[in-house]
Amino acid sequence: MTTFQNPILKGNYADPSIIRVGSDYYMVNTSYKYLPGLIVWHSCDLINWEPISSALKQYVGDVWAPDFVYYKDKYYIYFPANRTNWVVTADDPRGPWSEPVNLHMKLIDPGHVVGPDGLRYLHLSDGKMAQLADDGLSVAGEVRHVFDPWVYPDDWEVEAFSLEGPKLTFHNGYYYLTIAEGGTSGPATSHMAACSRSTTPWGPWEHSPHNPIIRTKSKEERWWSIGHGSLIDTPEGDWWLIFHGYDSSFHTTGRHTLLLPIEWTEDGWYKVPDGVSPEQALLKPTGTVLQHGFPTEDTFASEKIGDHWQLFGELPEQRFRQENGGLFVDGSEEGRISPLLYMVGDRAYEADIEVTVEGDAEARLMLYYSDTAYFGVGVNQEGIRFYRAFKNYRAESYTGTSLQLRVRNDHNIVTFFYKEPHGEWKKYDKVTDASGFHHNTFGLFLSLRIGLDAIGKGTVSFRNFQYRAL
Repeated sequence: MTTFQNPILKGNYADPSIIRVGSDYYMVNTSYKYLPGLIVWHSCDLINWEPISSALKQYVGDVWAPDFVYYKDKYYIYFPANRTNWVVTADDPRGPWSEPVNLHMKLIDPGHVVGPDGLRYLHLSDGKMAQLADDGLSVAGEVRHVFDPWVYPDDWEVEAFSLEGPKLTFHNGYYYLTIAEGGTSGPATSHMAACSRSTTPWGPWEHSPHNPIIRTKSKEERWWSIGHGSLIDTPEGDWWLIFHGYDSSFHTTGRHTLLLPIEWTEDGWYKVPDGVSPEQALLKPTGTVLQHGFPTEDTFASEKIGDHWQLFGELPEQRFRQENGGLFVDGSEEGRISPLLYMVGDRAYEADIEVTVEGDAEARLMLYYSDTAYFGVGVNQEGIRFYRAFKNYRAESYTGTSLQLRVRNDHNIVTFFYKEPHGEWKKYDKVTDASGFHHNTFGLFLSLRIGLDAIGKGTVSFRNFQYRAL
């Protein structure tokens, strides 16, 4: 049998929520303030994932830990944003998806469940639960406390207790509540997933003797802060746990999606088999292999900007446009940073892009964490220059109006290159250590992404984007 190696989805795809419909699996992750948001992934083997739609096309705030639900032939995604909870729906996971509906309910990390009474409920952070209306589009009852969690030993090094991410699975007469504890960042040993069970979604609960189900025990391990798990079964009756984790010291790439097998004990609890860890090569589930991941090349020849490009707080089409085999953008005022972003998840990679500048504009290729934490190179009529969020550097001259740019991130050591038409690659004399561009430094739980931007009075065109892991 063939094997696979974690992660199953590279990049900052945190808080995975997964469902199975027949032999098809669908997954959605936290999408933060990026649009299009709530990318829907499809798989037939749990390992290879193709993006098939985006369920959120408008900005409603910072989107966290969603819950994917299939109920009575309809698809739902519940998610928290802007101090409330929302839901979008579709008859097909490929869309179209509805406009987001505000549930007017605080707390975070909704987890949907149908009780033995046939009613629908949402579990939430801090052990809370609320009843939903039959259509799942409004809250029908008060938020009430229903769960007191398993408590880890006091001497463990975690970020904070942070009870969140409840996911419920009904199996053999029990409701199994898989929940996140320990905080999702901070020290390598911070995060975990624990399990409790009850014959109802409101308790009383008993805690698993195998808790925590998953946890990073040492910074010597490959995957740090693992946690926030969701159970999923296969058509053959095998069980798996899907969760997230940081790639050891590479916090810059965010929280990747990981997978581990699950076994059920004779007394009805689930656990990771003894001796199995996310670092190992593991036996691959059966199923059809689909095209995996987002494209690594883009000629910008299609009519629509692909979902592998995202913008903070607005759709890419609101600022960028694709036409005549290029990606065009008018320059913004100096100080307004609004790059088109591409997700990366490799420890080492290169990316190339061709740029052309018209008027008094500057084309920018950057690595972007947030609007206060970024760096890159800009091309204008005076030359090519390096910049950071707090400083601009000298310009090096070039001839013509077009350049090819390259960024190389080699294990957080970042170098930029440029090439004139028919010329040779030249290294810009400024190398950056990017290892500090992550949540533990700047907050926000984001990752360092490739960005394309323009400032000044004029227009910039980008062509022939290429990405490759090193």
